[in-house]
Amino acid sequence: MSLEIVVCLKQVPHPDHFSQISLDPAKQTITREGIPAVINPLDKNALEQGLRLREHFSGRVTVISMGPPQTQSALEEALAMGADRGVLLCDRAFAGADTLATAHALALAVRKLEPFDLILCGNETIDSATGQVGPQLAEVLDIPHVTYVQEVALAHERRLAVRRAMEYGYMKVEVTLPALLAMVKESNRPRLPTVWGIMEAAQKEIRLWTAADVGATPEAVGLEGSPTRVIGVFEQQARRRGEVLEGAPDEVARRAVAKLRELGAFRA
Repeated sequence: MSLEIVVCLKQVPHPDHFSQISLDPAKQTITREGIPAVINPLDKNALEQGLRLREHFSGRVTVISMGPPQTQSALEEALAMGADRGVLLCDRAFAGADTLATAHALALAVRKLEPFDLILCGNETIDSATGQVGPQLAEVLDIPHVTYVQEVALAHERRLAVRRAMEYGYMKVEVTLPALLAMVKESNRPRLPTVWGIMEAAQKEIRLWTAADVGATPEAVGLEGSPTRVIGVFEQQARRRGEVLEGAPDEVARRAVAKLRELGAFRA
């Protein structure tokens, strides 16, 4: 069985530099200038799953992302890991998109790539962690989806057996292709690009598609197509009240309990 697999990637700020991220109250956006960008970690798990399925069943893995021109570096890394081709949705019309507008844009690109058998993505991203884009993309495309996926295996022809993580356990389900799976960290260990993979990546195709290329209308994508908007941002200032108690241990403990009761920390 040959599979046409699409993997959705997002470029996010490097987690080691989260402390450098700041808020711009005027623009009501997050300032990321000067912060290194990487592929969202769980999206790498999705790519690894796609590569393993291709290696087992044959087929093709296409990586797709939406973002500014520098997002191309994420696709190049994915190609070096072993993906066959890349697609970058790059247009000012896509800017300001919330999760639903993002899903609409990705759906248009996936339809342009048809036929497809399987869409893979990370369960959530480390910068927003909504976990919404995958399920919304599946709904727009009218295909079944499974989130929190730990394991994937072939059940029958055109059917996958999926192990889905749940609190205190897991669920085993079967899903008919075409379908979308959202992967978790425990699903696999993403491979590193090899020297040969990096050399091969230079010969692989990355298509740059605008809103017009995928037939997007302004009211369905970007800020205009987003039903949710940021109306204000603020930085939470954490303040703690400190007080040093001195004296014998028993006396300090008695006074500490009395003080906590006075402040309403507990009742007894």
